[in-house]
This record gives sequence, C-alpha cells and structure tokens, in this order.
Amino acid sequence: MRIKTKLNLGVGLLFVLIIVLSLVSAFYIYSIKKDTQNILKANYETLEYSRNMLSSLDEIEVNETKAIVLFETNLKKQIANISEVGEDKVTYDLQRKFQILEQDRNNATLKSQIRNDIFEIMKLNMNAIKVKGDIAKKTAETANLWIAIVGSLCFLIAFNLLVNLPNNIANPIKELTASIKEIANRNYSERVHFHNHNEYGDLAKSFNTMAEKLEEYSNSNLHKLTFEKKRLETLINNMHDPIIGLDSEGIILFVNDEALKIIGLRQEEVIGQSATTLALKNDLMRSLIINELESSKAHPMKIFADGKESYFEKETVNITITPTGEDKSIDIGNVIILRNITIFKELDFAKTNFIATVSHELKTPISSIKLSLQLLEKSETGTINDEQKQLIESIKEDSERLLKITGELLDISQLETGNIHLNIEKSNPYDIVNYAVDAVKVQAEQKQIELIIDLEKELPEVKADSEKTGWVLINFLTNAITYSSSQSKIIVKLKKENNQVVFQVIDYGKGIDKRYQSKVFDKYFQIPGSNKSGTGLGLAISKEFIEAQNGTISVESELGLGSTFSIGLNWV
Repeated sequence: MRIKTKLNLGVGLLFVLIIVLSLVSAFYIYSIKKDTQNILKANYETLEYSRNMLSSLDEIEVNETKAIVLFETNLKKQIANISEVGEDKVTYDLQRKFQILEQDRNNATLKSQIRNDIFEIMKLNMNAIKVKGDIAKKTAETANLWIAIVGSLCFLIAFNLLVNLPNNIANPIKELTASIKEIANRNYSERVHFHNHNEYGDLAKSFNTMAEKLEEYSNSNLHKLTFEKKRLETLINNMHDPIIGLDSEGIILFVNDEALKIIGLRQEEVIGQSATTLALKNDLMRSLIINELESSKAHPMKIFADGKESYFEKETVNITITPTGEDKSIDIGNVIILRNITIFKELDFAKTNFIATVSHELKTPISSIKLSLQLLEKSETGTINDEQKQLIESIKEDSERLLKITGELLDISQLETGNIHLNIEKSNPYDIVNYAVDAVKVQAEQKQIELIIDLEKELPEVKADSEKTGWVLINFLTNAITYSSSQSKIIVKLKKENNQVVFQVIDYGKGIDKRYQSKVFDKYFQIPGSNKSGTGLGLAISKEFIEAQNGTISVESELGLGSTFSIGLNWV
C-alpha cells in the first residue's frame, strides 16, 4: 500500500471517528436536554400551578374574589399543561367541582374533595418526575458509554498513527540518507533496498538507477579526466603566481585567483572570453598578450599588486600534443605565467647600489696607487734596483686589474639603474674594428697570436655608440686572446647579413661546452675550469650595450674547436 493511501486511510478514519464522536455527543446532550426540558415544562409547572390553587383555596374565605380569580387562572394553565396519563380525568373533575364550589362557597366537603384532586395531580406529576429523572440518568449513562467507546477508538487509532507513522516515514528516510552519504563518499556500489510498492519503493528504484549510472560514470575515463581537471584547477588556483591559460584561438580557458586580482576582473568576465577582446578594455591584458610567445628572458613587468609596485617576469609556455597514431605535434594553446620577482628585484637594487658605492669608493684609492707607481718609476724620485722594479710592475698589473674590475662593476650598476646614456649616431663599422684591433694588438703580440682582419667592402654606416661597441669588440678580443694558445690566430670578420652589419671574433681555442653557451651572457657567470681572475661581468655588460642599441649578440662554439662571438647592428 502506498504511503499516501495509508495516510489518507489513517487520517480519514480518525476524522470519521471524531465526527461520529461529535454526533453521538451532540445527540445524547440533546436527549438529556429534552428530558430535562420535559420535566421543567410539564411537571414542575403543574406542581407550581397546584401549589397556587391550594393557596387560593385556603384564601377564599378571606378574600373571596381574588382567590377565585387566582384559582381559575392556575386551573386554566393546568388544563393547558396536562401531560401525564390519568392527569386529564383528575383535572377535569377538579374543574367541575370548582364550578360547583363557586355556587356553594361554604361547602367544606367540596373543598376537601377539590384539595384531594389537587394532591392527586401533584402525585401524578411527582411520579412522572421520578420516572423522567431515571430516563434522563439512563440517557446520560448511555451517552457516557458511547462517548467512551468512540473516544477509545479515536485514541487507539491516533496512538497507532503516532507510533507507526513516524517510523514508516522516518526509517526509510534514514536509510536513504545513509546511502546518500555513501554515494557522496564515492561508494557508488551502495544500494537502497525498499521492496514495498509505495513511494519509497519508487524512490529506491530511482536512487539505485542513479547509483548505477554514477558507478558506471566513476569507472569511465570521463570521470577520471574530470577528476584530474578539477585537481589541476585546484592546483593552479592555489599557486601564488598569476596564471592564465589560452587555447589555440586565444580564448581564455582558465585563470587563477592571483591573476584575477592583478587584472581586476571577475572570473565570469574572463573565462570563455577572447584575450584580444579583453585587451581592448584592460591595459594589463593588452601587455600580457602582446608578443605572448616571447621567451622568458623578457624584461620584468611592473604591476601594482599587493598594495605596492611589484615586478613580474612573464613566461609563456607553448602547449603542444602529439595525437595518437601521428608523428607531428599540434599546438593546442599557451599558458602565461607571471612570476613575482619583486623581492629579488629589491635585493638586486640593493646589491647594485652597494656595488656602485663600493666601486666608486675603490676607484679613487686605486688611481692614487697608479699615480704613486708612476712617481716611483721616475728617476727624479730615486734610483730603484731590479727587484724593486719587478715589485712595482706587479703592483701596477694588480692595480690595473682592480681598476678594470671596478670599472666593470660601475658599468653594470649604471646599466641596471638606467643611469648610463648611449650616444647612438651614424658610425663607421671599419673605424670601430680598427679601434678595437689597435687596442689589443700589443696583448696579441705578447702571446704570438696573429690577428687576421676580414672585412667586406663598401659596408653601410650603422646606428651605434661607437665607443661602447668598440669596448664590446675589445672584450671579445681580450677573451679570445686569453683562451687561445700561443702562436694561434684570431679572425676579426665584418660582413653584411639580413639588414645588419655583423661583427665577428673567431678564435680557435678550447671552445665552450654547449651546456654553458646559453649562460655566458649572464651576470657573474664563469665557465667551470676557466680562468677566474675576472668578475664574470664583461659579456653581461656587452649584451646590455648591444641590446640597448637594438642590436643582437650571440655565440657559437664547439668544444676543442674554438668559439665565434658575433654582434649585429642595424645600418642607417
């Protein structure tokens, strides 16, 4: 039986019994009221009339007229109120005798008969009152019995509903709740076992169908993919670096909270939108998608984040996949990662300022040492022996090296703080090469290294700071001489290539391992096993000088075969 039917039957039966109880109670209350009214109307009024007639009969001799009127009035009322068996005969006899008494008012015998008739009427009514009282009492007892029976039935039904109905409803719900919790805990094999053909049975059937589908879904690859997707999204969202993912069409697929914070947009305003469209109304998005395929070595971006100006390094990761059964990979999108390097930038600023201050302070005493050495070398100062000359030369070399180091440190600190200015103008590339070669000619001769100049003719002028470019070439040549063996050769080549004039320094020294070629232009980097007398800043400064002139710098090398350092400058 269905729950709704049970509820309807139980509550309906209870409702019917309550109605029956109400009708029985009303019926018996009405019966008792009717019996009581009969006693009051018929019998008690007759007794009242009889007492009035007795009283008026005794007063006939005192106040004859008034007493007769009073007797006649009550007699008429009595005649109209006859209700008991035999009462009518006695009443009419009383009327007849009273009429005779009106003719013979002093007849004592007649008065006695009239009085006896009145007593007879009173006796009949007293007996009737007793009988009717017994009837009313019996009616009340019957009413109590039936009300008790119907009330007991109502109580039993209500008690049965109170005990059984909550359990019938609550127990299946408890079982269903427990099963739902198991499903929530990924126990998709859980089932509900309701075999009754009621609403709970239908619910159990639907629930079990859902659990079967969930179990099937859980065992499918789609569930695993969805789970991994959610795990990846959670991982990305918990990362402290802003991350934005785009598909191959430039549609934003995901963005974490850190990225939303610095972009200043809500997730629903970003997900599924074209990055190009967002760039039209968001400056930061425009900066992010411009040249989004640039390498991670791009200049740091200054973004207001965490209540201050922060520095972020943008890295764009190109995502490619190789479809099953194919050899060629396809591009499916990009991930833009902004690494917060503010703390490193602040430390770098502090380091740069410290280096600049120390280098500047060292330059003066080193210059003083050089001046003192020059004075010592003069004959006017005094005669010096060979050992003293050797010591002076050693001090001079060390001070020259210190002066070079402090100069490089000052240059790199000025580059980092933006305080160095380039004098970019039309420059003759031949003059730059000649200037650099002349500067290292003596050093090359000391190691018996041949400098070979290979220059193309009629090369155009270049847009460059000739002094800084010459310094870079000198640095290339100095390194080539340092790492080349005696009696070897170094080639300085000048040629035109791809709208640029290319300067090349080619040596045949020990070369650079491929593992280190991408790092040689990093600050303070020195190739393991090389001469570490320098600062590791020369090539880093060279890179900054050339890139500041919109030029290019590169290295090609084979271990044991030598190296080729190149710079390219745009012609005018």
